[in-house]
Amino acid sequence: MGIEIKDLHVDVAEKEIIKGLNLKIKDGEFHVVMGPNGSGKTTLAKVIMGYPKYKVTMGDILIDGKSILTMSTDKRAKLGIFMLFQNPIEIDGVNFINFMRNARAALADERTNVKQLMDDIKGNIKHLKMSDEIINRSLNQGFSGGEKKKSEVLQLSVLKDVVKLAVLDEPDSGLDVDALRIVAENINNVAGQNKMSILLITHYKRILDTMKPQFVHVMMEGRLVGEGGSEIIDRVEKGGYESFSAK
Repeated sequence: MGIEIKDLHVDVAEKEIIKGLNLKIKDGEFHVVMGPNGSGKTTLAKVIMGYPKYKVTMGDILIDGKSILTMSTDKRAKLGIFMLFQNPIEIDGVNFINFMRNARAALADERTNVKQLMDDIKGNIKHLKMSDEIINRSLNQGFSGGEKKKSEVLQLSVLKDVVKLAVLDEPDSGLDVDALRIVAENINNVAGQNKMSILLITHYKRILDTMKPQFVHVMMEGRLVGEGGSEIIDRVEKGGYESFSAK
């Protein structure tokens, strides 16, 4: 699934946050957007997913050449767009297994093989070094910050064959060193599978130490102000975001 963002302008509570952003991600590509707090990174993620409080005032978001701006969030999800939340919410009463079964059925548009699903979940739980107790718990209920992030990556790993574009909003926030390594390794494992495209959003270089994104962008004041390969990460590390200037 290719996504193209063209001259995007976005208002939040009548304040312009994104100010003319252009970005194109082809099938199977791994892109990273870095930037300081308040630069508009999370706004970009939520706009792609169709968050209703964010108003697109100009520009377009195209999936395979077709605009998705009028599509509801659930319809975008059915296209294969997945979002890992910066702050995953707890949903009491929604069992994790039932959530995954329904999600897979909706995205794959076919009856779910429950045994195969369970085997896949258990296998990925081991990779993420999580407790099997997650299977019988409500979604994110009582989870630590690290467990919530691992739960989101678990969902992505299980749905990897039906997800076409994964938007990962700060998967590194709130993680200790060990959890960060595990999360990064599992994201690496799904990157590029079935031509899945990834847009990873982060403040820091540390999660990228074990990753090899093909494209790195720097976002400041609602615009992309730098782009390239891994050399962009090194530039941020050495000179900070101050080495880039908003246009």
